[in-house]
Amino acid sequence: MKASPPGRIGVAALRERLGDGRELALIDVRDGGPFARAHLLTASSLPLASIEVRAPALLPRRDARVVVMDAEGAAGGEAERAAALLAGHGYADVSVLHGGLAGWRAAGHEVFSGTNVPSKAFGEHVEHAFDTPRIEPEALERWRAEGRDVVVFDSRPLEEYRQVSIPGATDCPGAELVLRVPGQVRSPETIVVVNCAGRTRSILGAQSLRNAGLPNPVYALKNGTMGWHLAGLRTDRGCENLVDEPSEDGLARARAMAADVARRWGVRFVDRMTLDAMRAERDRTTYVFDVRLPEAFAAGHLAGSLNAPGGQLVQATDTFAAVRHARIVLVDRHEVQAPMTAHWLAQMGWSDVHVLRGGLAGPLQTGPVRLPSLGEDALSAPAVGVAALVAARRAGATRVVDVGDSYGYRGGRIPGSAYAMRSRLAQALATLPPDAPLVFCCNDGRLARHAAQDALALGRADVGWLEGGRAAWRAAALPLETCPGDEDPLLLTATDDMWYPPWARPDDVEAAMRQYLTWEVDLLGQLAREPYLSFAPPVPRDGGAAA
Repeated sequence: MKASPPGRIGVAALRERLGDGRELALIDVRDGGPFARAHLLTASSLPLASIEVRAPALLPRRDARVVVMDAEGAAGGEAERAAALLAGHGYADVSVLHGGLAGWRAAGHEVFSGTNVPSKAFGEHVEHAFDTPRIEPEALERWRAEGRDVVVFDSRPLEEYRQVSIPGATDCPGAELVLRVPGQVRSPETIVVVNCAGRTRSILGAQSLRNAGLPNPVYALKNGTMGWHLAGLRTDRGCENLVDEPSEDGLARARAMAADVARRWGVRFVDRMTLDAMRAERDRTTYVFDVRLPEAFAAGHLAGSLNAPGGQLVQATDTFAAVRHARIVLVDRHEVQAPMTAHWLAQMGWSDVHVLRGGLAGPLQTGPVRLPSLGEDALSAPAVGVAALVAARRAGATRVVDVGDSYGYRGGRIPGSAYAMRSRLAQALATLPPDAPLVFCCNDGRLARHAAQDALALGRADVGWLEGGRAAWRAAALPLETCPGDEDPLLLTATDDMWYPPWARPDDVEAAMRQYLTWEVDLLGQLAREPYLSFAPPVPRDGGAAA
C-alpha cells in the first residue's frame, strides 16, 4: 500500500508542541553545514543524505511524533522527501514544518547557529550556577613551571585528544573522570585541572569531580585547548595517553562518590525486569545507552543497548536522542559513569532518566552494534571486500568515491579516492567517465551501500560498496593519504556535510577559535528568549548547593 503524503504543521502549532511536555522529535534534514549555520534550538540534525542509516537509533519508536523541517518546506523538497521515506518505513506520526526555517524566522522566532546547542548552553548554565572554578592558561603554565603539584586531564574522547592536546595532559573522557581520577591523584593537595577543546566539557568535567566530593582543588581550564593555543602556548599532536582503569581501592572510592551523587541528586535506579517492562511499552520511547568507552562496550554489552560514552552523551545529547521527553536508561559496569551521567541529564531537563542496577549482569553481546538501516533489505548493489578492492584498483580503472564525513576523508582517505556529498551525487557522477567501475566508501560502509544504490538508480551499471568502509581499510593496515586542500580535484562536490571545528579550518584558525568561544559564552542570553527549553536548578537533595 502506498503511504499517504505527510501532513503539514504550522509554526504556531509547532511551538505548542515544543512546550507541551510530550514526546517530540524535531529533525532538520538539511546537510550538516547549513544546519550549523542556522537551525531551531531543539532540532536534531538528521540529514536526508544519511537518514536511512541514522534514523533507527535516533527515532527508535515508530509511533513517536516527528516533525521534519528543511530550509523552506517547499513541495517536493528535502523535508517532504524525508517525511515520505519515514512514513514508508512505518513512522506513523510524521509532519513537515510549513515554511521550514524561513517560516520560523519570518514569525520572529529565535534561530541558533553551531551544533549541540542545548548541551553547550547547559555547560554555560553549570558554570554560572555552580560558580565552577576556572584557571587561565597562562596561570596553569606558570604553576607547572613553578613545580606545583598539578595534574591535567583532557575530558575529550581519545580520537579528539590525539588531534591536539596540551603537553603533559592525560586523556580521561568525561564520564570516566569520577571513575579514574580518584585513584590517580597523589594527595588531597594535588591540583586537578580539566580541559577540553573549548568550554563545555572542561566545565562539566571539573564540576563532576566537585559534585562527587573529590577533596582536591579542581579547576576547569578556561576556554580549553583553544584558549591554550590563543595564549601562544605549545600544543601536542598524536598523543595516546589514556588514564589507566582504577585500582581496587580507586574503584571503591569512585563507587562511593558516585553513590553519594546518586543519593543527593535523586538518581533513580531500575532492575532488569523493570527495564524489560519499559521497553515493552508501546506509547513511550526508551533509549538504553551504555555510557562506557567504546572498547569496553565492544568487549561486552547488554543486548539492545547502544554505546553513548557519558561525557559525549551530555555534550551532544541531540546526536544520540532526537526524541525530547523520551525515557533514558543508562548502563555501565560499576555504577559510576551511569549515575554521574544521569545526574547531569536530569539537570538538563530530561526528567525520565534511570540507571540500570547491575547493568552488565547476565549474558552479554560483543562487538559493535549495527542497527539495520531503513530499506536495507531492498538494496542490491554488491559488497566489495578490502582485498577485492585492492586487486580491482591494481587491475584497472575502478574509482573509489567516498560519501562519508568529509572531515574524516580529509584526514585519512583511501589513496586516490574522490569525495562526494551523497546529497549531490548526481552532480559528482557527471564528472566521472560514464563506464568507470565505481566502489563507494564511507566511515563504516553503511552509508556507502545506500549511495551505491543511488548510483544504480542514476544509470550506473558497474557499482559496488566497500564493506567496512575506511575502518576496514585501516584495520588491514593499508596506506591512507590526506586531502591537500579545497582545490583538490578529487573533491567532486563541496564539503558542506558538517560543521568543521576551528582547528580544522584551512585558514583564520585563531579568528574561528575566538568566534567559537564567544558564541559559547553568549548562548545563555540567546536561550533565555526560547522558553520551551529550561534547565533544572542545581540543588541536590540534601538541600545545599554542590561543592
